[in-house]
Amino acid sequence: MASNFDNYLLKYAELAVKVGVNIQKGQFLYIAASTDTVDFVRLVTKIAYEHGARQVFVDFTDDQITRQRYELAPEDSFDFYPAWKVQERESLAEQGAAFMSIVSQSPDLLKGIHSKRIASVQKATGLALNKYRQYVQSDKISWTVIAAPSKEWAAKVFPELPENEQVDALWSAIFKATRSTLDNPVEAWMQHNDTLHEKVNYLNEKSYTKLHYTAPGTDLTIELPKGHLWCGASSVNEQGDSFMANMPTEEVFTVPNKTGVNGYVSSTKPLSYGGNIIDNFKITFENGRIINIEAAQGEEVLKALVETDEGSHYLGEVALVPHQSPISESGLLFFNTLFDENASNHLAIGSAYAFCLEGGKTMSSEELLQHGLNQSITHVDFMIGSSEMNIDGITEDGKVEAVFRNGNWAF
Repeated sequence: MASNFDNYLLKYAELAVKVGVNIQKGQFLYIAASTDTVDFVRLVTKIAYEHGARQVFVDFTDDQITRQRYELAPEDSFDFYPAWKVQERESLAEQGAAFMSIVSQSPDLLKGIHSKRIASVQKATGLALNKYRQYVQSDKISWTVIAAPSKEWAAKVFPELPENEQVDALWSAIFKATRSTLDNPVEAWMQHNDTLHEKVNYLNEKSYTKLHYTAPGTDLTIELPKGHLWCGASSVNEQGDSFMANMPTEEVFTVPNKTGVNGYVSSTKPLSYGGNIIDNFKITFENGRIINIEAAQGEEVLKALVETDEGSHYLGEVALVPHQSPISESGLLFFNTLFDENASNHLAIGSAYAFCLEGGKTMSSEELLQHGLNQSITHVDFMIGSSEMNIDGITEDGKVEAVFRNGNWAF
């Protein structure tokens, strides 16, 4: 196992650096990670320097220390976000740094913590990092989100395995999902990129005015704004360098018209948000706005998310992922959005990506809003796809065409 494991780990770290952020000579790299992943972060850092990184800055968090804060800190401390942390990200972004997040948090980290505390922190963070988020959502900088196991997360995904096998099993699943087990993962990603771009090109040519979703518990119509662009796989930053924002990724996505969402939609996978699990929920929309929420689990946390700001009452992303895709077919529930959203059609509550609109990258917030793009300090994906979902595209002249049938591409 060891040599095979080390080989896959090296390939995965190389993918993160060469394809994920696609580090350039003389570029800064900022890594956000947990203390659970120290060894992997060291490997990524080494490879980044070998590929010309100027300096690597690592921002570690620790799950236990995070939990202690939520349990023990004074009530009035949860809406504080340090200005120096904001300056670090903004000034690095302004200098063209690349940003890598390595997610590993336990899905149950904040179970039992009052939803008000979680909401205060999410809101404070969202407000503080608003400018940085705009850099991200308009592709000014290169960024990627990847994952590495923690013991707690692995135990949640593989409860049936002996404790000493859980982390290895999660590593193995991550390697498979990111194509790190193949002989030439970088080449495989280039091919995958081309495949997703074929779907993107087809949908952009069609330029549907609306999508209509039907499935058990779902009957939803989503208007798409004029000039919307479907995107998928690699993106290109302001300097013209490509990067892969999520690894894994199986989605093609665009923006909804903020006020053009009507009907109801039901979740098909649990959502891990704010250290809690939200499950079996149904959301109803009228003229874009969320007017009703029901959830079997985590309803308070979901309601607090929707109340984050005005924009969190609306959608910001529409993403298509076939049911027949590697993560979906693995049958694993990762309890982590990076993976679970790439096994299922999904929507996102909150802000819209400016690059999903013609000319959007250079528009002001006001202009984006005029074009129907939602603005918010949050962006949270939730999964709605299944093998029973059908989606129709409606053209400008009212023609109805099959986009998805029984959970898969119909073209």
